Amino acid sequence: MKFTVFSPDGTTSREQEFAGMPTFEGDKGLQAVKEVIVAINANNRLGTHSTKTIAEVSGGGRKPWRQKGTGRARAGTNRSPLWSGGGVVFGPKPRDYNKKINGKVRALAFSRALFDRAAAGEIAVIENFEVTTSKTKIVDQVVGRIAPEGKILLVDAPFAAGARLAARNLERVSLQEAAKLNTLDLSQYKKIIVSAKALEAIIARVNADKN
Repeated sequence: MKFTVFSPDGTTSREQEFAGMPTFEGDKGLQAVKEVIVAINANNRLGTHSTKTIAEVSGGGRKPWRQKGTGRARAGTNRSPLWSGGGVVFGPKPRDYNKKINGKVRALAFSRALFDRAAAGEIAVIENFEVTTSKTKIVDQVVGRIAPEGKILLVDAPFAAGARLAARNLERVSLQEAAKLNTLDLSQYKKIIVSAKALEAIIARVNADKN
C-alpha cells in the first residue's frame, strides 16, 4: 500500500510503497473493531462510584414525630430515600467494568482499523520527528502543514526526548508509541501522523500477530 511520506519539516512529500499492510474485503473485522473499542473504554472506567443506602446513612435513631395527630405523613426515619440527605435506592456501588477480549479478536480489530484509516488516506507518514530545538512552535508548524485542523495523533518508535517535549503542549496533538498503539487510538483522531520507522514497526507487529 502506498502512503504519502512528508519531509521532517512537512514542506515536501512523495509517494512510497510499504509492503505487508493488511488488506480486507467486505465487513470482515468491523464487529471486532466495535467489540475492542467498547472493551477498551470499559477497562478505562475506574468503577469507584458509590452512594449510601438507607443502612449506611447516619442518623435515624428515633422516629421523627409520633405516628398520629400531627397532620403530617407517617415517617419512621429521617434516613428514608424520600427525605433530603436520606439513603439512595438502587444507587451505584463500586464495580469492575473490565471486559475480556480474545487476543485474535484484538489483533483482527487492530488490523482492520489500520487498513480502514490507511485506505481513507487518513494516515500520513513523516520521515522522522527529529527537531533541532525543543520548540512547540516548530512542531506546531510541521503538524499544521500536514493536517491543518482537527485532533491529531503522532506515532513514533520511540519519540526523541526533544520531540516529546516540543509536542506535549499542543492541545490538539496527542502522542503514542508504536508498540502501545491500539484500536481506539486508530479510531478517534481525525488524522494520524506516523514516522516511517514507527509504520514499519506497526506493520511488523500486525504480521507477527497473524502467526
